[in-house]
Amino acid sequence: MVSVHTGPLATLGGKETGGMNVYIRDLSRALSRKGIDVDVYTRLQDPTIAPIDKRLAERGRVFYVKAGPERPYNKNEIYHHIDEFVENVLALQQSYDIIYSHYWLSGIASGALRHYWQIPYVQMFHTLAELKNRVAQSPAERDTLQRLNCEGEIMRSADRIIAATPLDRNHMMWAYGAPSNKIEVVPPGVDLERFKPIDRQAAKACIDVPAHHKMILFVGRMQPLKGIDTILRALAIAKQREPELLKNVCLSIVGGDPNQDSELEMKEFERLKDLRESLNIGDLVTFLGAKDQDKLVYYYTAAEMVVMPSHYESFGMVAIEAMACGTPVIASDVGGLSFSIEDGFNGFLVPGRDATALAGKVILLLKHSILRDQLGEQARQWVQRYSWDNIADELLSVFEDTVEEYQRIKALQ
Repeated sequence: MVSVHTGPLATLGGKETGGMNVYIRDLSRALSRKGIDVDVYTRLQDPTIAPIDKRLAERGRVFYVKAGPERPYNKNEIYHHIDEFVENVLALQQSYDIIYSHYWLSGIASGALRHYWQIPYVQMFHTLAELKNRVAQSPAERDTLQRLNCEGEIMRSADRIIAATPLDRNHMMWAYGAPSNKIEVVPPGVDLERFKPIDRQAAKACIDVPAHHKMILFVGRMQPLKGIDTILRALAIAKQREPELLKNVCLSIVGGDPNQDSELEMKEFERLKDLRESLNIGDLVTFLGAKDQDKLVYYYTAAEMVVMPSHYESFGMVAIEAMACGTPVIASDVGGLSFSIEDGFNGFLVPGRDATALAGKVILLLKHSILRDQLGEQARQWVQRYSWDNIADELLSVFEDTVEEYQRIKALQ
């Protein structure tokens, strides 16, 4: 696997870490359990660490490869160090059957490695620049033309592309002209051993939430794309409509502390704090910063609901983590969330950026605990299909077909 700008063992909630890191880590471990050797190549960001880390899995390793400054670095600038990355990967003289590449920077590197190693590569983008740009509200939120062009190039050169949902597949075809016969739909998985229901009162005690309080939870990065402002406005509407109901309610915002190197994230954090005060909900909203993933199960289980008001999500791994813990999700009806949430069965879908609609669903779940528990149990049952062992089997089938087709074409040349 190639993951140039961030590695699977990076601390979650930090700079450029999130769902993709979890995906690569947990998939590598699932493949290892099935007897597959997996090496992950990522850029060296700390010169004090060992160049090879064997903690990934029994049959998995992480290689830290020199490419540009040996420190956290603007990921768009990493593009200029891709050639160095490729040269240093090749210098390690390893051999493989197939490459699985993550994010556009890795796709550029994998196209070069494919040429030298004479093996196929499969690409997963995780997010698409064109879709992010369509929902951007300011020039600072827009991705670069360079990324847009590179994503199109990768879609033409990759042997296979993995889409998280049918909608993700359609977006690649509509927005980039990706060949339909190259795209396979395989969703991300969830670690059902890590994320599972536990006693709610015990969970509350572990994270210092009073037993009689009801917690609404958001988990994600401090970015405008995540729509945190919509939750704040929805909470203000709910407080105005049902002041008694909101007396013992808290909104906990769990996510990476704003990246000090990101002007966009710092501005968003300040904007959200100002909005909280202007809406007079300072007593209801707490910014908790990053939390270790092992602690997330306590937050998910303690919560009455998880809210995901994103403007765009290619899939939304937080949603299936929460559902695996038996917690219903209220989400924007956008992107992958439209597929992972079955409205009225395992949670609710609301129109994007619609604080009034979101407030209505929040009030509904706060008022009706039986409904909340029913949705949560149905969510837990529904998400069992997303075990990493199942997802790894689906991907292995794609990989095997890709290798066979590549070798067949090569034999005819």
